[in-house]
Formats: sequence, structure tokens, C-alpha cells
Amino acid sequence: MRVIVRTFPVLAAAALAGCVSFGAEPPESLLTLTPTAEAPAGSGSAGSAAGALAILVPDAPARLDVVRVPVQVDDANIAYVKDAVWVDKPARLFRGLLAETIRTRSNRLVIDSDDPALTPETQLHGVLRDFGYDARTSSVVVRFDAIREAEGNAIETRRFESVIPGVAAEAGPVGEALNRAANDVAGQVAEWVG
Repeated sequence: MRVIVRTFPVLAAAALAGCVSFGAEPPESLLTLTPTAEAPAGSGSAGSAAGALAILVPDAPARLDVVRVPVQVDDANIAYVKDAVWVDKPARLFRGLLAETIRTRSNRLVIDSDDPALTPETQLHGVLRDFGYDARTSSVVVRFDAIREAEGNAIETRRFESVIPGVAAEAGPVGEALNRAANDVAGQVAEWVG
């Protein structure tokens, strides 16, 4: 009886392991936004599309349309905070925070999915103008230009902002301060939409 041992696939895999890279090292942790209040399990609301509020993902400039935290170095230069990486793009995270904040502070039926079949007459969207760190003032800045469209073609806009000064330019402190500032802005928007 003759036994043939095939070692080529094992040797080839071992040789390739030293040559192939599957991406950079993952960050130690990822940043996210956490609402200060959440609707309890089992809670819900019901109603018609006429009374519901749809919250759409805000638009964002290119510097915010990434999972990194921008640093405004001066009027013309932007960098990113080292090791500060979001779990998702800030505009999507902010939409979720807005929805949960409005849901817990009002009795409104809030829709924050991308289901095209659900199109309430009242919609909240806008532009997330700033969501990062300003090195000139050692501050985090969250600025949101909200647009509320209601039945009958009524449109209303308002700018909301929160600035937290005295923040160290490091991933942990910046992430924590951005979470506080985003919650502040979400609370302001919740009061506005009622």
C-alpha cells in the first residue's frame, strides 16, 4: 500500500500568510451616540401617517461623511482625531439619537426607518453642519440645520448648536463630549418639534 502526502496547500497557505494583509489593526474601541433617555421595552405608540413624524438621515458635508472625527485645525485645514472611529457615519447615528430623544419626550409616533412604504406627512431632516473637534478653541461642536416639513407644504427651519469647551484632543474625551453635545442638540430639536 502506497501513501501519498500532499503538503503543497499547507505550505502555500503558510507562505501567503506572511504576504497578505487583511486590513489595518482594528481600533481599541469604537465611538457611538447613547441617548440620555430610552423608551422602555414593551412601550410603543400607534397612529396614522398624518400624525406620525418621519426622521430622515441628515445630509452631511464630505468631512463628516466618514467614520472618523474631524478636527478643524484652522480656517482652511482639517485633520482627524487619532484613534477616534465611529461605529457608523455620524449622520446615521445622529438620526437614531434624534428619534429616540423625540420618542421619549413626546407622545408622537416616530418613524426612523428607511422603509419607503412609510411616508408620514410630517418629516424632519436637515444638514449636520458640524460634528467634530475645533482645535482652535479645544471644543467639540455639534451644529444641525433642521428642516421640518408638515402637511399643506408648510416648511420651517431652525439651527441648533451645542459647544462644549475645554476638551482634550484625544479619542475618549472627544467622543464623550460629542455624545453630550449631540444629546443637547437632540433635546433642543425635541422641544422644537413638540
